[in-house]
Amino acid sequence: MAISRRKFLNILTTGSAACLTLLTPLSAFAAWAADAFKATELELALNRLLGSTELIESDDVKLGVPKIAENGAAVSVSVKTKIKKVESISIFVKENPQPLTASFSIPAGTRADVSTRIRLAQTSTVTAVVKANGQLFSKSQEVKVTIGGCGG
Repeated sequence: MAISRRKFLNILTTGSAACLTLLTPLSAFAAWAADAFKATELELALNRLLGSTELIESDDVKLGVPKIAENGAAVSVSVKTKIKKVESISIFVKENPQPLTASFSIPAGTRADVSTRIRLAQTSTVTAVVKANGQLFSKSQEVKVTIGGCGG
């Protein structure tokens, strides 16, 4: 089946426009979160990303992180919760040069369960923050690091 040059150009133009439209919100989000990721203090990162530093310590937030990490370059972290209406899950490391290490948007109706690997510069407190129902729920745990992972 042959396709005319006019039809091919029409498809190419439409496809390009659709791709650009879909990428625009991603770049806007990246610019918005950039200020939080660049923050060098925990409170500033919390404020820039979530608009508050008032955290509610909660056993409903399950933070899975080792108590001792042999190598801070790749530390496994998991966060899950059964709290309703979760909007986001973020991970902060107090002693890192930039405390905000990860942030995940949780679409409505999705199970709030994320896993990732993060870097730890040194022994520090890892804090998971769950934004839900207009509140910030958290769980923290200290992780001892034998080899730092944020060396320059």
